[in-house]
Amino acid sequence: MANALSTSVFRHRDFRLYQIARLCAVLAAQIESVAIGWQVYELTGSALALGYTGLAQFLPFLAFSLLGGQVADRFDRRRILAICQAVMLVCSLLLLSFTLGHVTDVRFVYGVLVLFGTARAFYAPAGSALTPYLVPPGELTRAVAVNSTTWQVATIAGPAVGGLLYGWLGGKGVYIASASLCALTVVWILSLKVRTGSASREPISLNTLVAGLRFVRQKRLLLGSLTLDLFAVLLGGAVALLPIYARDVLHTGPWGLGLLRSAPAAGAAVVAVLLAFRPLGGNAGWKMFGAVAVFGAATLVFGLSTSLPLSLVALAIGGAADMVSVVVRHTLELVSTPDDMRGRVGAVNTMCIGASNELGEFRAGSLAEALGAVHAVVIGAVGTLIVVGLWAWLFPELRDVDRLESAAHRPPPEPTPEPADAPSV
Repeated sequence: MANALSTSVFRHRDFRLYQIARLCAVLAAQIESVAIGWQVYELTGSALALGYTGLAQFLPFLAFSLLGGQVADRFDRRRILAICQAVMLVCSLLLLSFTLGHVTDVRFVYGVLVLFGTARAFYAPAGSALTPYLVPPGELTRAVAVNSTTWQVATIAGPAVGGLLYGWLGGKGVYIASASLCALTVVWILSLKVRTGSASREPISLNTLVAGLRFVRQKRLLLGSLTLDLFAVLLGGAVALLPIYARDVLHTGPWGLGLLRSAPAAGAAVVAVLLAFRPLGGNAGWKMFGAVAVFGAATLVFGLSTSLPLSLVALAIGGAADMVSVVVRHTLELVSTPDDMRGRVGAVNTMCIGASNELGEFRAGSLAEALGAVHAVVIGAVGTLIVVGLWAWLFPELRDVDRLESAAHRPPPEPTPEPADAPSV
């Protein structure tokens, strides 16, 4: 019975196609990330240069995410996804030209990453808001778990394949594979029959642009879950420094870097599958805070490790713990947000994810440049543990959530009236 309930979402044609499209899209990005990190560090030998790869993606992502949420609420989300993925295909081809032309100026890579970050600012809110159109409301929480599983499977396989391809064919093989997967993603997305139309008919204004921020501010459960993940990963994330750990600390090559990049996703995928079959149940709030604390402790172990097997285990445990927070946050977001706001609230979520991931990469790279990679990871892990304790005190309503399903269905508070020409955030 549990198995039938867990797999029922795959009865829906568009949901199946969307999962294939997401698998291809995430594989493309993950395969590409291994080559970019290795090439940039090989050309520069600089931790700060690795940090700039995150900053180059985050700045346009921050600049356009709110606009991306507004666009997702006004236009067909399927078309938005197809256009953004076509732009990502162009990015892969530009990186291929970088490799074939033997270009050594990494500013070319940063420029491509700016374009990629811009496309992702529109892609992420549209993708997040599309899911409720693909399954009935009663199957939405399981669809969220399947979405996470698909993402994690691709994040496991992508870096490993990227590392092997880079070791075998170099950067050109990686970028050709990534471009091919982007092209397939466009095909799968355009095969969807769902048409989302215009969920919001409000005229575009500054007031509607920041409506998602106001909604999240008023929903304490959303605010607490989003910001907990933001600061925990911003401080504890070590992805940008993996090329340094692979080459200088663990003394391995591109294949080892691929394994390190895959390990967190491997742990996360196991948890995502378990949650698809057996949801969190009671004491969800305490379980989430405990999981984020485990993420910080695992990052600390990784930072101090000089053994590749121990590092892989620590990263896998950290990824498994982080997945609990992902499922809680995304379920609260989708179920408690009205359809005409999902794009804009999704944009706030993706802004937080971008800040925690890409800005976190810049934090790690700049701190590693000043103090060394090991010190940068250890300091960040301790910071994550401090954030867990502080957020458990600041957001008691999140800490005390019992069953996730009942918490997600609490009605949102009435919005505070504000002047249309001077919104307050």
